[in-house]
Amino acid sequence: MISSVRGRVLAIGLDHVVVEVGGVGLAVQATPATLATLRTGEETALATALVVREDSLTLFGFADHAARDLFGLLQTVSGIGPRIALATLAVLDPDQLRAALGEGNLTVLTQVPGIGRKGAERMVIELRDKIGALPAAAPAVNGAVRGSVVEALVGLGFPAKQAEQAVDGVLGGNGSGNGSGNGSGTADQATVLRKALATLGRKR
Repeated sequence: MISSVRGRVLAIGLDHVVVEVGGVGLAVQATPATLATLRTGEETALATALVVREDSLTLFGFADHAARDLFGLLQTVSGIGPRIALATLAVLDPDQLRAALGEGNLTVLTQVPGIGRKGAERMVIELRDKIGALPAAAPAVNGAVRGSVVEALVGLGFPAKQAEQAVDGVLGGNGSGNGSGNGSGTADQATVLRKALATLGRKR
């Protein structure tokens, strides 16, 4: 099993990234939030899961091992394959997914394309007790998150100043100034990115 890849980003598509590993370009399927943190020509490291089918080998990439573990756990539910599992993580970040499963929140779970009420009920029944056994992602300090998200927004074409202001607004000023972060709180990179993109979208 290919559990991780590290290399230079050759290209970024709508649903995948091509990472050069040992002179070979590997196509890695990923969520929009993960893809938005990558930049062509720069190094990246992704936790990965290889899905083997009779007619295909598909590599899925994640920002951390916790998200990859959730991806695998989702596929233990009847009727959920890798595509729906990835779609679930695209719509719900790991914390939101854990909360929805723990609370049995079918309304949140059915926001995922391809998951109806019965599918959501199966997810809750089969995963509610298992979800707590998985290790959560280690929180990153706000300063580190700020730098990564600002860089991702600039890579998407936003001016650096606007990107910094949007991210600082989301972080409540904890990452302002030199980016070292002076607050004690922590933030999830994907969540900060989504909120910053929403803020920038309103300004356009």
